[in-house]
Amino acid sequence: MTERVGELQKKEVINLVNGRRLGFVYDVEVDLEQGKVISVIVPGQNRFFRLFWKYEELVISFDQIKKIGDDIILVEMEEIHKKIK
Repeated sequence: MTERVGELQKKEVINLVNGRRLGFVYDVEVDLEQGKVISVIVPGQNRFFRLFWKYEELVISFDQIKKIGDDIILVEMEEIHKKIK
């Protein structure tokens, strides 16, 4: 199965563990040497720290993805890894 990044960005990510909607794919991390997708990134909540907005990103490793459907991506995540940008 092949999928373009633009098509992945139209898919909503849902966690199978708790049924929570995590958002839509924002970006994808790729290992260019091996030609493999490492993770998909979903934007988190915006936070205001002092004078600057900080953006959380939810990083979902590719091995946590259980199914990619026409409209959604099902993931299985016990713990959530957020990266603040």
